[in-house]
Amino acid sequence: MATIGIVGTLDSKGEEHAFLAERIREQGHDTLLIDVGTGGDPQVAPDVTRFEVAEAGGIDLQPLIDKHDRGECVVAMSEAAPVLVARLAAEGKIDGIISLGGGGGTALGTAAMRALPLGFPKLMVSTLASGNTAHYLRETDIAMMPSIVDVAGLNRISRMVFTRAAGAICGMVDAKPDEGESKPLVVASMFGNTTTCIEIAKKVIEAEGYEVLVFHATGTGGKTMEKLIASGMVSGVLDVTTTEWADELVGATLSAGPERLEAAGKAGVPAVVAPGCLDMANFGERESVPEQFEGRNFYIHNPQVTLMRTNATECADLGRIVAEKVNAYQGPAEILIPKGGISVISREGEPFHDAEADAALFGALREHAKVPVHEFDGDINSEEFAEAAAKRLLALMNSAKAGS
Repeated sequence: MATIGIVGTLDSKGEEHAFLAERIREQGHDTLLIDVGTGGDPQVAPDVTRFEVAEAGGIDLQPLIDKHDRGECVVAMSEAAPVLVARLAAEGKIDGIISLGGGGGTALGTAAMRALPLGFPKLMVSTLASGNTAHYLRETDIAMMPSIVDVAGLNRISRMVFTRAAGAICGMVDAKPDEGESKPLVVASMFGNTTTCIEIAKKVIEAEGYEVLVFHATGTGGKTMEKLIASGMVSGVLDVTTTEWADELVGATLSAGPERLEAAGKAGVPAVVAPGCLDMANFGERESVPEQFEGRNFYIHNPQVTLMRTNATECADLGRIVAEKVNAYQGPAEILIPKGGISVISREGEPFHDAEADAALFGALREHAKVPVHEFDGDINSEEFAEAAAKRLLALMNSAKAGS
């Protein structure tokens, strides 16, 4: 029998969370009702009170309640609830988590869920589930279910949705994933324009007993990869597709933020880094490209994606940024440069071939890097480069193991 944590604002939505708890218990699981409300008295008795939640985060809640500032209270509970639920999960006191909410409830519920590890069952039933949920989910595996109607009492629709939600979280808890062999993990970044490189490198690395997890460098993918590296689960990083920095620099759509390329350094994980796809920044439909970029070299990847070629000035900045990020790595790291092209479309004769921009990028990498830099005549998808990237990472990981 598992225990499912139910996080909710029990002052305003106690009836709904109590109904959800009953449906979960009917399916044979225990529940732990956690109150994160800060308004009136709870409508139902919680198993963990709002004051216990706040105390877990080192917050004195009563003075905040007395101020009657709902926003300040929500912020405080958003800081305390993750501490509490992370502790409950680590102690084996909850096996899954679920919440119901509107705007404030969704912010509170997902804040708590983001503190839980990858694979831990998480379900948010929300009025906001059909909109842009990126700032609620971030780089986690939270599942969201639309509430259809507002979480405001029980009716024929809400009872149906909440009952299905109870079934969903119970199913998630009951489903035991087959983790297979426990091989050491390597993470790799990939774009469509570096797919061949990763396919070749992956085979080389996995032949040596590793499991390679590939992340799509679309902003969210880079952030997720960074979070996994920071978790301590990763033995090596093959970061050959650093394209998200091009989007961060020019303000395009697939940025992973200014912290991209930092997790491996802080974790001290062996890493091989390359300037893959730094020739391109990503926008939406051609009409969506800001006017300031008119006259630049564009490539229509598909009707929804327009690529813009980075110029020499931008490439010089990108080379410096990548080099400085890698210089800060506490573990062994190297930079590899594929002089024949950093993407499929930047090779000679292709739409994004720009010798001046490439020279600026490679020159900045050489000038600013304090780690070893290796150069190859082939393009990034050549067998020569892909195998070299894999073998260099294997060598760094073997060296790190020998020194530990």
